[in-house]
Amino acid sequence: MTMRTKTMELIAPCHFGTEAVLKREIQDLGYEVSQVEDGRVTFVGDLEAVAYANLFLRTTERILIKVGKIHAETFDELFERTKALPWEDYIPENGKFWVAKANSVKSKLFSPSDIQSIMKKAMVERLKTVYHKEWFEENGAHYPVRVALMKDEALIGLDTSGASLHMRGYRKLTAKAPITETLAAALILLTPWKKDRILVDPFCGSGTFPIEAAMIAANMAPGMKRTFLAETWDNLMEKRFWDNAREEAEDLLDLSVKTDIQGYDIDEQVLKAARENARLAGVSHLIHFQRRPVSELSHPKKYGFVITNPPYGERLQEKEQLPALYREIGQAFSRLDSWSEYLITAYQDAETYIGRKADKNRKIYNGMMKTYFYQYLGPKPPKRSRQEETE
Repeated sequence: MTMRTKTMELIAPCHFGTEAVLKREIQDLGYEVSQVEDGRVTFVGDLEAVAYANLFLRTTERILIKVGKIHAETFDELFERTKALPWEDYIPENGKFWVAKANSVKSKLFSPSDIQSIMKKAMVERLKTVYHKEWFEENGAHYPVRVALMKDEALIGLDTSGASLHMRGYRKLTAKAPITETLAAALILLTPWKKDRILVDPFCGSGTFPIEAAMIAANMAPGMKRTFLAETWDNLMEKRFWDNAREEAEDLLDLSVKTDIQGYDIDEQVLKAARENARLAGVSHLIHFQRRPVSELSHPKKYGFVITNPPYGERLQEKEQLPALYREIGQAFSRLDSWSEYLITAYQDAETYIGRKADKNRKIYNGMMKTYFYQYLGPKPPKRSRQEETE
């Protein structure tokens, strides 16, 4: 069995608290999940799965090929066990390789720069003996390695994505404190929202929630507008893997879908950026952006969804305004009494000023920041008649 056809383990990192959504996405793609841990899901696939996962998964940061898992309490152990891994299966003679990122939690080895340099030396020593060379030009394709140490166990993966997968290629302009595309998609997928339901984001900023929702509604693969590092790996990846994945993405795309997705903000400049981002994503016809404060949040129809990331006072002068702002949010929610509302915020007193305890609350890490995803669940809409659905 060649490297191109054998199955391997692929690692998909994600935001802490969104693992269940990513697991479901991977299973929906048709792959078997082998392990779910904090901040990552591991699954089984072949090299074609690398292309499909990069192109289609909305909620992962990158796709790594698992090279190995080793136990290392000393730098000698790290060196010898890294050297014992079959690096030649992945890295060709002219490949440029390095340890791009190392992180360490509750482990005896904790200096990222030392871990990186020792692992690089070990890889060089291994490849010297395999390729019978004393020196590597490293003028070919790039093969960055990432390692995560947890309680002296080092999980080592080869990064196939390159730029993080939250960089879909549409967000040229950002507002302050933006939410990443992968986290926005995960939060939408944590709700029961479907493409035929109303969705409003009253603090839309540069438009990430509405754009990700529109992409979900149109069945648009998130990676359609970008390239991936592993496309340059001629020794491993066949061009047809990427062609097949992109062809399938094109076939599944439905830009004629009818939606009611709205993004409001009080800042006209920010809305300009949101409109441009939506245009670049190819979904501007599916979203209505409008300048409107949260105090004027209303909608004539019932059973809609609010999904939003309101300000939570990064700066001191903003902090003083938070009680009043969250009271306004609470008042707006009470006017939409048959709606479901979801908001992610790091503001500890959100429920107090909204004036209502959330039905559900999920802890999610946005980078290193602990945030809460407050979920206010509205009634389910009555089942529509067949006639209504065909109208």
